[in-house]
Amino acid sequence: MFLLITIAVCWALAYFRVRLRIWTAVLAAVILLWTIGGHAGHTIVFLAWLSFMAAAVILNVTDLRCRFISRHLYSLFKRLLPSLSRTEREALEAGTVWWDGELFSGRPDWERLLGMPAARLSTEEEAFLAGPVEDLCRMLDDWRIVTELHDLPAEAWRFIREKGFFGLIIPKEYGGMGFSALAHSQVIVKIASRSFAAAVTVMVPNSLGPAELLLRYGTREQRDYYLPRLARGEEVPCFALTGPDAGSDAAAIPDTGVVCRGVFAGEEIVGILLNWEKRYITLAPVATVIGLAFRLLDPEHLLGPVDEPGITLALVPASTPGISVGSRHSPLGIPFQNGPITGRDVFIPVDWIIGGRERAGQGWIMLMEGLAAGRSISLPALSTGEGKLVARAAGAFAGVRRQFRLPIGRFEGVGEALAEIAGSVYLLDAARTMTCGAVDLGERPAVISAIVKYQSTEHLRRIINRGMDVLGGSGISLGPRNLLGLIHYSSPIGITVEGANILTRSMIIFGQGVIRCHPYILKEMQAVANPDTETGLAEFDRLLAGHFRFALANGARALFLGLTCGLLAKAPGGTARRYFQMTAHLAAAFALAVDITLLSLGGSLKRRESISGRMADILGNLYLMSALLKTFEERQQPHDELPLLKLGCAECLRGISDGFYGLTRNLPLRPAAWLLRILAFPLGLPSGVPDDRLVQSAARILMEPSAVRDRLTDGIYLPAELHEPLGRLEDALAKVIAAEPVERKLRDAVKDGRLMAGTDMTVLDAGLQAGIITGAEAEMLVASWEARREATRVDDFPSLAM
Repeated sequence: MFLLITIAVCWALAYFRVRLRIWTAVLAAVILLWTIGGHAGHTIVFLAWLSFMAAAVILNVTDLRCRFISRHLYSLFKRLLPSLSRTEREALEAGTVWWDGELFSGRPDWERLLGMPAARLSTEEEAFLAGPVEDLCRMLDDWRIVTELHDLPAEAWRFIREKGFFGLIIPKEYGGMGFSALAHSQVIVKIASRSFAAAVTVMVPNSLGPAELLLRYGTREQRDYYLPRLARGEEVPCFALTGPDAGSDAAAIPDTGVVCRGVFAGEEIVGILLNWEKRYITLAPVATVIGLAFRLLDPEHLLGPVDEPGITLALVPASTPGISVGSRHSPLGIPFQNGPITGRDVFIPVDWIIGGRERAGQGWIMLMEGLAAGRSISLPALSTGEGKLVARAAGAFAGVRRQFRLPIGRFEGVGEALAEIAGSVYLLDAARTMTCGAVDLGERPAVISAIVKYQSTEHLRRIINRGMDVLGGSGISLGPRNLLGLIHYSSPIGITVEGANILTRSMIIFGQGVIRCHPYILKEMQAVANPDTETGLAEFDRLLAGHFRFALANGARALFLGLTCGLLAKAPGGTARRYFQMTAHLAAAFALAVDITLLSLGGSLKRRESISGRMADILGNLYLMSALLKTFEERQQPHDELPLLKLGCAECLRGISDGFYGLTRNLPLRPAAWLLRILAFPLGLPSGVPDDRLVQSAARILMEPSAVRDRLTDGIYLPAELHEPLGRLEDALAKVIAAEPVERKLRDAVKDGRLMAGTDMTVLDAGLQAGIITGAEAEMLVASWEARREATRVDDFPSLAM
């Protein structure tokens, strides 16, 4: 009994993160009670007090603690720390920590998340979406763009320039639209549902491009000159970062700029002699101004005392002598403008550095901070727009297309595919809107931007694959009628660009997140790196005490929530309360896993990419689940969206469970793995398998016109014209559903013997003659058949055209 009481007291002390002196006083009282109770022999009592006093003195006396504990851990920590290059340190310092920090804490503050204002569009932004964006979509024919023009039509290029699509993020004072991150995202969502090439064309200048960098870092002269020209479309920008030998390892840029004296515009100046070779540069073939990343060298110290200031960014007009542009790549046949750029002995003024000469050598942190905002918006919007189109089209097709006299969506196998599409689209939209809201509030979420980029593009890959499964032969027969084939072609592009997904998952999300978002790791690294060893040791000792309490608290919290299935976790009330509680438990388990993983791997974490990837999966799905819950609460917990919420949460739980399972199976320090499994999941890992009835109810959402279907696919381009493939599908779905009661009358008449079985037309004629259906009903049914046949037709071509 005394042992159980002692364990309970220790658990409570750990759970509430009490300070060391309180630990000491409480444990002393417990041992004193144990002594007075006389339940043990004198020798055991003596040893207990001796052990306690020795530990208490060493831990509570700072000098002794530093000498016997902290100094040794300080040296060990210093040896285990992976070496960080300057660019890696700058990447870690870029951006801000937001909800990712809450997840690393193990105690996510739901009040903080739900208190964040919901992202909303202004009246002006809504008008732009309903006007110019709708007009642009109307003039785009993606099949013609891909197979005939190999480019956007000239009128679309002109419209994009004239209507300010290149200046969405540029403030009005410079002639731009001054739109919010959410509006920027909504524009891309709608265009992406119409044309991948057009969406990329619009999103790149508004994402990681000169405008973003100029707004953050440009000199007044640079902003005053370039921003109005970019906003008016007089300049078409591109940003040149990737090269043949610097792809994922972009920090290893071999392209150089040497500071020297030279002649420019007839005048001798201090400038930069540039040589570079870049590829995969979007808009490069048509760009008039190039944002360029290069390694700056200053051998003559014309800018300062440093020989190699480092990575630097400059704005260079494409017409500058020595630059070669115009060739194009063919990214899977999707004809957005993309190609190589080379520069040979290109001499530019020092003032063309973005931010002026004071920003020389600061290019990498500028890139990382710019990427943190842009990557949070562009690719998640692109993936969501295409995913919503797949959901709308696949659902309508499954409701219209028949086999065995039933809509194919009513077969459970097809229903599973539809439900997966619906749940994933709901998930993507929630993550996209919550992240945009954070950016609009001033956050630059570096780690979260990597999460949403990775998760959105991977989910789109699964969405389009399931959509192709549903459409079957209609999906693989390319032509103007095919809505999904070109999306299937383009999905690997988003996975590859702005940080390849393998790299993002296995190195960036957790590798950067654990240092940046953990409440102690970065501070401990800075203490160890302090050149004043004694000051660094004193700071390390203070942080170590806090870190130890933090780890103990997460272990106690994870065990408590694991034993109670999270039912006692503090969470908002309402329909989604259970999911808030589950997320709280899993966040505590994740925070505990972080410290156990670091203890197990130390500095080798940088090389253990599979384990880092599993931790990234857990963190990413915790973020997606948080976004789902926030979105559901913001919408006042709509009952008709509950199947979508449950499916999205089930998908997240499956990813989290798989991550933890793989982690505990592969941690090299086996006792640590067992400890994690026992403390975090004493009753087993959570299940992410949804109920079959839930799956089929979600599938029906996509197959039937309804308010929830419209909300799920809101924001895409919805043509009503019957010459449009989506318009035909929507028309056929409405007619087929309207005619279902008529079909049911005929089917029942055949079943009870009033009519003879036969072809659809013979049964209809017999039913009409027998008075089972009216002439109007017969016309309605025939119209539904014709609409169905037209909507499910596929393109065919003369043999010579193939």
